Amino acid sequence: MTNSSFRISDAEWQVMKVLWEKSPLTASIIVEYLKLETSWSPKTIQTLIARLVKKGALGVNKGVSLNQYYPLVSQEECMREETDSFLKKVYGGSLHLLIANFVKNENLSSKEIQELKNLLDEKMK
Repeated sequence: MTNSSFRISDAEWQVMKVLWEKSPLTASIIVEYLKLETSWSPKTIQTLIARLVKKGALGVNKGVSLNQYYPLVSQEECMREETDSFLKKVYGGSLHLLIANFVKNENLSSKEIQELKNLLDEKMK
């Protein structure tokens, strides 16, 4: 996604999660997975799949009897993109403000505080 940045909606994110777990999958299998988690109609899910293909987030293997879909972007890439977008929108791009707000307003356990310290210590190396 770094080359061609695009946004994935919350609904599209649900489709991507299915395919990040297992792929390639046909649209009917994606529908079956999402019917367990959502109240969406099969037509809605197929529309989401088509939008993700158009955006370049999903690829289609048309060499088989049924189209099979697979992710063209990793979950990590999408998480980075979402984090960057959130950081810019809510905190004006300031990671410091985000972390300060998080630390001040969350009830962190001693273990979580230690894990954060360890992450920062690793970053310093």
